[in-house]
Amino acid sequence: MKSKIPEFAVVGHPNEGKSSVLSTLAEDDSVRISPIPGETRECRRFPVRIDGREIIAFIDTPGFQNPRRSLQWMRDYQGPDERLLIDFISAHENDPAFHDDCRLLRPLIDGAGIIFVVDGSRPVRNMDRAEMEILRLTGRPRMAIINNKEEETGFLDQWQLEFRKHFNAIRVFNSNRATYAERIALLESLKAIDQDIEETLEFVIQAFAEDWSARNRKTADLIITLLKEVLSYQRTVSPPEGKNEEEVRNRMREKFNQFVRKRERATYQRIRRLFKHNIFSPQLPAHSILNEDIFAEKTWSFLGLTSKQLILAGALSGAALAAGIDVAAGGASLGIFTAMGGVFGAAATAARGKDLLTGTRLLGIRLDHEQLRIGPVKSPQMMYILLDRALLFYHWIINWAHGRRDYPDQDKTGNAELEKREMTAGWSREEQRICERFFQAVTTNDEAALLSRTGEMRRLLMKKLSALSTKEKSRPVSNG
Repeated sequence: MKSKIPEFAVVGHPNEGKSSVLSTLAEDDSVRISPIPGETRECRRFPVRIDGREIIAFIDTPGFQNPRRSLQWMRDYQGPDERLLIDFISAHENDPAFHDDCRLLRPLIDGAGIIFVVDGSRPVRNMDRAEMEILRLTGRPRMAIINNKEEETGFLDQWQLEFRKHFNAIRVFNSNRATYAERIALLESLKAIDQDIEETLEFVIQAFAEDWSARNRKTADLIITLLKEVLSYQRTVSPPEGKNEEEVRNRMREKFNQFVRKRERATYQRIRRLFKHNIFSPQLPAHSILNEDIFAEKTWSFLGLTSKQLILAGALSGAALAAGIDVAAGGASLGIFTAMGGVFGAAATAARGKDLLTGTRLLGIRLDHEQLRIGPVKSPQMMYILLDRALLFYHWIINWAHGRRDYPDQDKTGNAELEKREMTAGWSREEQRICERFFQAVTTNDEAALLSRTGEMRRLLMKKLSALSTKEKSRPVSNG
């Protein structure tokens, strides 16, 4: 192909989802997507760049304007096959009735392959057959995509039958639900449509995979930085004379809460940009725990430690853990301290009873030479809450296809129980020990141990991020 950069014209009848498919494949949410037929009148090229180097390009095209008349002209054509498109455009480019057809076919003259997109929720029409035959006559490598909703498959067999007559490869692809793995699988299918582009597309696929791994590595580092900043948080305040000490403590805790919220939001924003959601903000489903404030009772109740995690946390932090959980969640009113008491027993509570009154809890607020000191965090539960929420956000952001715009009320991709199974509650004992060792190194400022513990944590997060991003739902229909 031109300059050895593979190009594909994304073609289809107006309002069939071709712009949505292109946006998802190119990871570009600047693609104009409109429910109004005929919005795209000119071709627009969307290059995909990795590390500043263009590796593939997709071209958004107008829909067919007069496919039946165009097909009739091509069937009547007596010239050489290699000049079919050139002569068609020459004969019709000044006719407004063929404006869109000429614009659509021009990239094919320049060597672009074809990705033909149809809405699989409707039956095949004679107009569709005309469009398919036109594309076959071009002689360009071509793939058909059935842009299908999961619940609307009644016409799937009909489309497959027609496509097998005209295309080198077929794939069912939901542009509003496509994952990273499904995008890669589609590119793998594209390799089969023409041997001449197989090697080039293999390079493209490898570049995509390496780029995704690099994004996961950066995401892991962002999460680790968030954990370090929150867990090592420390502040010292000298209470003004005559100032109520409890009021100062409450203010210190609220400043900590604000700090955590701000750092969490900033981390999520950076992760969002890593995965190229630059214009449209993916909307969380109504049920997501990420809609809750990090210090809300519902958050700590839902993402609370499992029994296994409590045992590990207790071995690390002792009775101070039980004495401190409620402060991290904004106060004893959340009821989390009561739940922890059942695990650690009344003896731990009695031993730390005085600390509860003076503020030695999760944040370690204490009076030291007339100064109130807060931090570092005393309980690993803060770490697990941050980890769970960050992984949930990552899982959501990578599965929000760039061709999707706003469908929160229709989302059926998950539920609260699914979210919980994916998180730290399901990690192995050794994986949780890695977290605990990291927590101890951060909160004790053990520089000698922190480097190796950070490496352990990064490898663990990379493993979890990779597992979340390599699930594929779509499937090839036909090749050949």
